Amino acid sequence: MKILAIDPGYDRLGVAVLEKKEGKKEELLFSECFSPAKNLTKEKRIFEIGQKINELIKRFNPSKLIIEDLFFGKNIKTALTVAEVRGVIIYEASKASIGVHEFTPSQIKTAVTGNGKSDKSQIAFMVSKLINLNGKKPKFDDENDAIAVGLTFFAYEGNRLRESA
Repeated sequence: MKILAIDPGYDRLGVAVLEKKEGKKEELLFSECFSPAKNLTKEKRIFEIGQKINELIKRFNPSKLIIEDLFFGKNIKTALTVAEVRGVIIYEASKASIGVHEFTPSQIKTAVTGNGKSDKSQIAFMVSKLINLNGKKPKFDDENDAIAVGLTFFAYEGNRLRESA
């Protein structure tokens, strides 16, 4: 199964494509941190994010899109903008008839580190232990977070399959 995993953001969008074949370990096929130009209007930046997701869907043909659920922190304005970004991402997945799965930050941290209150450095450390990054060291946390989102899906999916057996 091939998935597109997303750590949504307005300034930086973490994206990762992971694949898991039966009886094999998860494999990282692609990851990056996408940043639309800061001088663009909000509408144009959101449009570019949608175009990027569309391009990745066409390039990798994932069967599912996995995205981090929205966390409302102190900055409501940022949360609303990220909600708009999430909307265009989910729209692109739906347009391509790809199922969407969402996980909270706490679920992701628990699945990857075993601790729902882990920090970014702990997530990065565990991501590097759980999947072969093929010598790549992600420049931004957003890329590590996207990989963690994908690993979370496979962890929950594996548990669900074991429970139904």
